[in-house]
Amino acid sequence: MKRIALLHTVQPVLHSFGALLQEVVGRPLLIHNLLDEFLATNPAEVGSFTIENRSRLYNDLKSCELTGADLIVVTCSTLTPTVEQIRPFIKVPVIAIDDAMSQEAVRLGSRIKVVATAQSTVEPTIAKIRADAQRAQRSIVIDGVSNREAFDAMRSGDMATHDRLVLAMIEQIVDYDVIVLAQASMAHLQAEAERCAKIPTLSSPRLCCLEVKGLLETL
Repeated sequence: MKRIALLHTVQPVLHSFGALLQEVVGRPLLIHNLLDEFLATNPAEVGSFTIENRSRLYNDLKSCELTGADLIVVTCSTLTPTVEQIRPFIKVPVIAIDDAMSQEAVRLGSRIKVVATAQSTVEPTIAKIRADAQRAQRSIVIDGVSNREAFDAMRSGDMATHDRLVLAMIEQIVDYDVIVLAQASMAHLQAEAERCAKIPTLSSPRLCCLEVKGLLETL
């Protein structure tokens, strides 16, 4: 049985991602969860992902590695740029939750809108999509929007307020080819957001789980 270590920064994703992964992979897995909420809240408070945050993420990934995992999945998009830097120092594959979503966004359109609740997620997501577009030799126009009130509502467990505020952002989006929901905690809104916007709307969890499934088949 394959062993997967999941690194989370918010509780809604902690509570939902493992079950989705098990469903998509379609065979029994041993899943270990590590929650580090500080890595979501502190970058939002200080406005950057500090060297202390990088050290903390490195230690979290090493802790995941020490479970004996066959691979590690990091479920927070804010962490993706640093995950890419740390990957060479981890002995097992490390998947960032937005790897597959970013590539799909580039495939679907050239005008891309990133929607987030945490401001700290916007720039890393934009940077990743730009890098994937460059690798694919695609020209894109991309920007983002966030809502701290929605993030705070999610953190307090008020998902009704979170959802209302996120959908209000979606309703304002015009003249784009694709919307990217930058955080896994927004994934449950994908279908409704797509109906509101009337353009393809991507979320990361299921695409990430499909990437995990494909990688497991090669191990």
